[in-house]
Amino acid sequence: MKIRIKEESLFARIAARKLKCNAVAAVFGSTIHLWNVSREDFLKRTPWVVHEIEHVRQFRRYGYIWFSVLYLWESARKGYYNNRFEVEARVAENGVLCLEGVEFV
Repeated sequence: MKIRIKEESLFARIAARKLKCNAVAAVFGSTIHLWNVSREDFLKRTPWVVHEIEHVRQFRRYGYIWFSVLYLWESARKGYYNNRFEVEARVAENGVLCLEGVEFV
């Protein structure tokens, strides 16, 4: 699975403002968008990387449009933290995820 990493992304910058935090990684499709964190520093933080890979898998499972709709619906109903897709990604952080086959481009 090829995953693109985009540094200093406007998409991630908007997410950072919305979430009121300094550094953000946000996924859209198979791209991890970074704001205020370098690719190098991001890749050193394995739980964070695993969290974002889980979001890439969710996009693949549901598709771009359907996942986006479901994610926004969950966030509107339950808030960011209790959004089931965020819960799944946090669970993945603590699990054993095989990174075999994952290529960052």
